[in-house]
Amino acid sequence: MATIRKKKRKTGFLARSKYKGGKKVLLRRRRKGRKRLTN
Repeated sequence: MATIRKKKRKTGFLARSKYKGGKKVLLRRRRKGRKRLTN
């Protein structure tokens, strides 16, 4: 089940980047100290 949740997270994450303002969210997460956006 944990693996399925991770997959859902990845798809949702990528979908967010496509929406308006999604890139801003990615930049915010990067600022927090995440080197990789997809995790």
